[in-house]
Amino acid sequence: MFAVYAARIDRDQPLSGLESGERPAPEARPGWSTVQVRAASLNHHDLWSLRGVGLPEGRLPMILGCDAAGVDEDGNEVVLHSVIGQTGHGVGPDEPRSILTERYQGTFAEQVAVPTWNVLPKPKELSFAEAACLPTAWLTAYRMLFTNAGVRPGDSVLVQGAGGGVATAAIVLGKAAGLRVFATSRDEAKRKRAVELGAVEAVEPGARLPQRVDAVIETVGAATWSHSVKSLRPGGTLVISGATSGDRPSHAELTRIFFLELKVVGSTMGTKDELEDLLAFCAATGVRPVIDEVLPLDRAREGFERLASGDLFGKIVFTNS
Repeated sequence: MFAVYAARIDRDQPLSGLESGERPAPEARPGWSTVQVRAASLNHHDLWSLRGVGLPEGRLPMILGCDAAGVDEDGNEVVLHSVIGQTGHGVGPDEPRSILTERYQGTFAEQVAVPTWNVLPKPKELSFAEAACLPTAWLTAYRMLFTNAGVRPGDSVLVQGAGGGVATAAIVLGKAAGLRVFATSRDEAKRKRAVELGAVEAVEPGARLPQRVDAVIETVGAATWSHSVKSLRPGGTLVISGATSGDRPSHAELTRIFFLELKVVGSTMGTKDELEDLLAFCAATGVRPVIDEVLPLDRAREGFERLASGDLFGKIVFTNS
């Protein structure tokens, strides 16, 4: 089958290890289902995999891709939950949690195999491309907002780095849930798009907000960390799920964190139940993922190049013809 995969690890030039071509189709195994992939979305996790983060060379070649929507062996339209080993379903009971492509072949292919427990029904209201955007970036944003930040309608939230998949999801979900959302971006066009999606105001990174916020959604890392901490009200919560600009800020702001009793919460992906709730939320409210571009799988390199450059707003989706 045709697939897009990591053939080599290169920490400095990750795209040099990206290849496409024929790979073995998944083999049947007890407790697992094979899904015909109709659409799969691209994540920063795929770039990190090419750098060797979570993917040692001994597991290469590895088909990339965490997220997918498609059709299962019984003809059902489905969405995949890409956290494997969380419960013991389909794997050894002591296997640690991992994200698809860290241990198992991913979704940038014509077919993918996952534990049957990880297969969820796709709501008829969502297209394959829309549903494929939800299991990583949108699920991460959903958990950050509603589980780990614990915000409620009327609360205020700062979303750093508008344009990325998680940040875009947080703006849309926050608006739909009745939050007062602020956003940042270095790019004027992206700030305008953030307001169109529901942010009450979008400013340049580091700019003073009109108010201190209840929570910050942080995926940028070092470049915005100090601003995130300074933007919180006393007792507020900073939730971080990524560090695309690096994980070593020049100012940790420790004094401000303890003096104002701020909470810093790490967040990774989400549970199967949260993904079910997110799918139902989108189906019921009309909220839809923001898709920057849909490309055929054989043009995946173009999508990777755009993600690496940061020249996108929303998700890039690959489809099988």
